[in-house]
Amino acid sequence: MTKLPLIVGFGGINAAGRSSGFHSYKRMVSDVLPEADMQSTWQDLAQRMGLSDGLAVDAEVIEAIKAGTLVRRIESFNPDQLLYQYKATLKSESEQEQISFSLRKSKLPTRIPENWQVEEQGSKVKITVTGELNALLEDRVAFPVTSGGNIPRGFDPGKLYNSRFHPRGLKMTVYGASDALNSMGLDWDEVLNHIEPDQVSVYAGSALAQVDDQSLSGMLAAPLTGGRVSTKMMALSLAEMPADFINGYVINSIGTTGTNMGACATFLYNLRQGMNDIQQGHSKVAIIGNAEAPVVSEIMEGFRVMGALAEDEQLKALDGSDVVDNRRACRPFSSNAGFTMAESAQFVVLMDDELALELGATVYGSVADVFINADANKKSISAPGVGNYVTVAKATALAQAILGKDGVKQTYVQAHGTGTPQNRVTESHILNEVAKTFDIENWPVTAVKSYLGHSMSTAPGDQLIASLGVWKYGWIPGIQTIDHIADDVHQSNLNILTEHAFAGEKGEAYKAVILNAKGFGGNNASGLVLSPQQTMAMLTNKYGTEAISAYQARNDQVQKVADANDKAACSGEEHIRYHFGESMMDETSVAISQDAVSLSEFAKQIPLVQENPFKDYQ
Repeated sequence: MTKLPLIVGFGGINAAGRSSGFHSYKRMVSDVLPEADMQSTWQDLAQRMGLSDGLAVDAEVIEAIKAGTLVRRIESFNPDQLLYQYKATLKSESEQEQISFSLRKSKLPTRIPENWQVEEQGSKVKITVTGELNALLEDRVAFPVTSGGNIPRGFDPGKLYNSRFHPRGLKMTVYGASDALNSMGLDWDEVLNHIEPDQVSVYAGSALAQVDDQSLSGMLAAPLTGGRVSTKMMALSLAEMPADFINGYVINSIGTTGTNMGACATFLYNLRQGMNDIQQGHSKVAIIGNAEAPVVSEIMEGFRVMGALAEDEQLKALDGSDVVDNRRACRPFSSNAGFTMAESAQFVVLMDDELALELGATVYGSVADVFINADANKKSISAPGVGNYVTVAKATALAQAILGKDGVKQTYVQAHGTGTPQNRVTESHILNEVAKTFDIENWPVTAVKSYLGHSMSTAPGDQLIASLGVWKYGWIPGIQTIDHIADDVHQSNLNILTEHAFAGEKGEAYKAVILNAKGFGGNNASGLVLSPQQTMAMLTNKYGTEAISAYQARNDQVQKVADANDKAACSGEEHIRYHFGESMMDETSVAISQDAVSLSEFAKQIPLVQENPFKDYQ
């Protein structure tokens, strides 16, 4: 019988706030949730943003929280004062005049140009130039895009642990992975006691790598800006570094690791890797995630010149206004201009179903499957193609196989929904055609990028975390940044939600969600995630009511610990797992026999293969 990978923990940070405790989800649907449900979320955001250190959060603080979350004016750099240098050739007004200036001796170039005359003046030198002088002139320019999905204003996850010289994406990794582990309500060492040391998988990365001043961007710019390349920049720039950080500093893992990159579908690629490991019995636990911090001018300029980003002047034209509406920059399936860059780190913990029941882990849902297909031949590598028809059809067919012909109609779609003119046509056609094929008349479709922006590799993680919230509080976030559906959108069998949609108590009206992602280069992925109610029904069928009753008794205590962890985080007492230089091992820590490998820091051995797995071929 196929193992069912259960979602037993989740965490992270995006423009809506902290993920565990459903807080980022609740921020998105705050206008329909009761104040009693919102109180802890306002408190959590107030703590994170430095707006309040007490338990009470008043109306003024809530307004400040709203202003400093979700898509808004960029805060990670000043778009009105962007540093820009122009190449220039300086020359005197007449042949008789010369250009002269002074420098410190240490700033002299290694090769002195032939038309320079150098005169020492103590610790400085006087330079006299005859003829022309090539120079870079510093300027400050206005960036054409001012909208972005920064994490909550004032929050720096690096201040919660010793993060010296860490790129922003890795700071968010440590924070997000810690948040996911805290949400489990289980001590990580207790989990390790129940499994072999190598029965853990970590698949995490960054599609754009680490691209700030502490990593790739700083390293590449240093020779041209007078900076210095540090010993850490190259290593910390690598795309798989989030997985490496989690293994080396967060969970002390000797298990399987890596990242499977697929542009904007990367989170789903990694989810598939972890799912497969658990289904095949290679791992009992898999930590899946991505961290992306691309709201930097250099990266955004690359996307802007492609025509991919929503520029201020375009947004003004759409609104017939002289003022840009940053909050409504991302407008999926409506009249729009481009996507909105965002940062996010999202992680989920998957667990083998038998182990989860044994430990009493809380079940937030399960991953039925993730389908990945390329676009085949096409004229433009960045243009959408046919692959996404295949992935959505496969995911929907599996939903029907599991849930039945009526059950497949109890699903909804978390669309890729970037807010670009091309996406609104192509993705809506894909979803509409699949809905027709499976006799779904009014398929609910939403797009959380309208709240969070496009966090590149992490975007499907944002979709998944929002979906888990639906099965807790019962509301599907609607696309509230739009006031109409564009004329070229295909919607005969779709219900594109422009307002929050009630999904029943704890979202019971929907048994599953399809997460859809369309990445540059033809990287298409669609994942089918089952609700916790559907998952528990399937587990009851597999294990029986007696086993589930015993599990629920164990889960009561686990849930109490998870709730206590969440409550502590809301009040500012957050446990960040970062164990630099602890429990380290070297060659003296390893003992090898023909049967197993023993490691000094792990109680259980790693068994070695004893039987030929290909004996049927001999």
